[in-house]
Amino acid sequence: MARGKVQMRRIENTTSQQVTFSKRWTGLLKKAYELSVLGNAEVAVIIFSQKGRLHEFSSNSEIRKTIDRYRRSTNDAATYQASMEQYILRLKQETTDMERKIELLEVSLRKLSGQCLGSCSMDDIQQMGDQLERSLGSIRERKAQLFNDQIQQLQAKERSLKEEKAKLLAKSTAHLTAAAIHSRSSWSTDVETGLFVRLPEC
Repeated sequence: MARGKVQMRRIENTTSQQVTFSKRWTGLLKKAYELSVLGNAEVAVIIFSQKGRLHEFSSNSEIRKTIDRYRRSTNDAATYQASMEQYILRLKQETTDMERKIELLEVSLRKLSGQCLGSCSMDDIQQMGDQLERSLGSIRERKAQLFNDQIQQLQAKERSLKEEKAKLLAKSTAHLTAAAIHSRSSWSTDVETGLFVRLPEC
């Protein structure tokens, strides 16, 4: 005979409550034990009955160790959550500050470009003019430095080319001198070899 579906509502009869509690508690202990063995898990179950009687199960030797572990875990989680919330708030504040700085820089750049000057006072205009003068001075100094560097590089390259030219000229002169000496030596040998000396006739 099939069992009917149990309605999930409180049992009003006290005796039926106690019987149901005893059966369900036994079944819960069995499931907790199976979970601890099959799943190699640390399991603890704590139940107070209607009369205030404590019922507990622990796969550990002492249930207090499991409770202490649970407290440490929840404390660590709470601490981590709090630190993450503070970190997120700090990031939001830094983002807001950065957006404000970027906006101020954009306004300043537009003013330096000659735009949005209607709200500027005489002092603001004077400060921007001074800033532009300083910027132009820095640009001119950098430009002059680059020109001087280029001139020095060209002068060094010119000296290197002159030295290379002098070396090539000296080498060419040495080759020509050696060739001339060799040519004269060969001509003198040919002349001496071509002479025929006769004995005087009696």
